[in-house]
Amino acid sequence: MSSTLSPSAWLRGSRRPSWLSDPKVLRTEVLGGLVVALALIPEAISFSVIAGVDPAVGLFASFTMAVTIALVGGRPAMISAATGAVALVIAPLNREHGFGYLVAAVILAGVFQIVLGALGVAKLMRFVPRSVMVGFVNSLAILIFMAQVPEMTDVPWPVYPLIAAGLAMMVFFPKLTTVVPAPLVSIVILTVITVAAGIAVPTVGDKGDLPSSLPVPGLPDVPFTLDTLTTVAPFAFAMALVGLMESLMTAKLVDDITDTRSSKTRESVGQGVANIVTGFFGGMGGCAMIGQTMINVRVSGARTRLSTFLAGAFLMVLCIVFGPVVSDIPMAALVAVMVMVSVATFDWHSIAPRTLRRMPLGETVVMLVTVVCVVATHNLAIGVVVGSIAAMVVFARLAEVTAVTDPDGGTVVYRVTGELFFASSNELVGQFSYGTDPDRVVIDLSAAHIWDASSVAALDAVETKYAQRGKTVEIVGLNEPSARMHKTLSGELAGG
Repeated sequence: MSSTLSPSAWLRGSRRPSWLSDPKVLRTEVLGGLVVALALIPEAISFSVIAGVDPAVGLFASFTMAVTIALVGGRPAMISAATGAVALVIAPLNREHGFGYLVAAVILAGVFQIVLGALGVAKLMRFVPRSVMVGFVNSLAILIFMAQVPEMTDVPWPVYPLIAAGLAMMVFFPKLTTVVPAPLVSIVILTVITVAAGIAVPTVGDKGDLPSSLPVPGLPDVPFTLDTLTTVAPFAFAMALVGLMESLMTAKLVDDITDTRSSKTRESVGQGVANIVTGFFGGMGGCAMIGQTMINVRVSGARTRLSTFLAGAFLMVLCIVFGPVVSDIPMAALVAVMVMVSVATFDWHSIAPRTLRRMPLGETVVMLVTVVCVVATHNLAIGVVVGSIAAMVVFARLAEVTAVTDPDGGTVVYRVTGELFFASSNELVGQFSYGTDPDRVVIDLSAAHIWDASSVAALDAVETKYAQRGKTVEIVGLNEPSARMHKTLSGELAGG
């Protein structure tokens, strides 16, 4: 499958991608890439404004990110480009030190991402609970919609019927045919109507000038000194973390939508390579772009690297060759597309009354915490971190301890059930009756598992408290990993 192709195999054709042998797949990928390219233009320009750079910088970044990640990324059909999260991180650096420092930070962020990817940071994704993932998806949908609100306020009245018409076309056109993506049809028809009728509404051209030539590679205009490194490193590291978080969460979302698996480690390294390339071409950097990915995967039905590659290629062609035409596209057409994406992205099942009645309260609370944090900060990474911490607090189960005393009264057996880690083991010491127990104590851990040094320290503390009273403790039932950890650390960590 295309999801497992390496860049070299993709280029050599040793395993033929599906779009080479299936015209229908090729058409889907090409048209999906075109729709994404159209949607990227105003977004990239807006993010350039946030970062305080020329619109061309954001457009160049979207071009180089998409083309590069199509070759080296781990998640086919996912779109990477200039993003608002990255723009917010590096805007202060550009404002305080200038554009050269911003470019240097982008390159260094790419290096950090490669290192983090090689160290296996992607494996941390397995610790993101489902409730956080649902909150991530729902907050994403809300942010996509909120981003369109400025385009629907204080605008000429024709904007509203144009948006309504665009939404109607995207709902009903697929019932006639799916040969051409409904968003592309909507964009073309609304553009023709506004131009032919001379309707004065905000257009893509109002967002900023489109570039007229391809980007040229070069080195950042900064002194190559330790002082420069210390200046850009904090911003670069923050950008690397935010970019990886959004990219890996988006990759997991696409995995779920397409029922396929992707290499998160390769995606992490690929994001780093793409940012390094983008920096050397004078771009503002970026990461996975969730809204455009949903257009590509969910709305257009694209599944391969070709759509990602063409999204970047079409972006430059549209800007350089068809700039005047693209500038006439009404923003209302693109707003309609993004509103439809937000509706399709939201997990409506998660808030259905029947679901809420059956779902454990903790799951709902964690989902809501994630949504609130993301919407409040406009930062998906912060929401995921806070949501995961909330899940740890809500779902951390204290280990249960039950005691049974032998009929002769000479021995008490404590059976410990559950996972012993820092959150549960800290409470373990207080669940034994040190003063009233008989002289022989057995702690049965056959229904438990030791995960960390905190648990070993807690068991040592229990043994010490009994020893101070002249009583003996025998620990039984350890599984192999727990026994190995206990043998290695016991006696080194205990406190009285």
